[in-house]
Amino acid sequence: MPNCLDTTRADLPAEQLATPDQRPAADVVIYDGKCRFCIGQIQRLARWDRGGRLAFLSLHDPLIAQRYPDLSPEQLLSDMYVVDRRGVRHRGAAAWRYLACRLPRLWWLCPLLYLPGSLPLWQWLYRRIADRRYRLAAGESCDDGSCRVPGKP
Repeated sequence: MPNCLDTTRADLPAEQLATPDQRPAADVVIYDGKCRFCIGQIQRLARWDRGGRLAFLSLHDPLIAQRYPDLSPEQLLSDMYVVDRRGVRHRGAAAWRYLACRLPRLWWLCPLLYLPGSLPLWQWLYRRIADRRYRLAAGESCDDGSCRVPGKP
């Protein structure tokens, strides 16, 4: 079976994503760098970010503990986070909602994502996808258990 860390089919290798050090004024997207599905979504965001508004950091990077000691490994494995330039943490569906309004390519989603009272629905949908993210990567899995979402079978 393929290894979750293998990103050879990805368009933009994770090491080519802009880092917070390269873009200190950017919003920081914290993602699961061992998840092919997540990496694919982050690469798409990076391609759509023509204005250099985003920087990316894998939750497995040692810098996470230094930069964001308030975010536990369990929180980071459970949800994608976006830390905006003011330091506000957006997680899960709220992070995608925030990003949709930051990237011109996604602006068309803003009215839909910001319908009054809709965040619980988006969070429910996000949770369904996040809990299955390793299986969504073309049915691939990891034999060593490194791709298991904590608290999920």
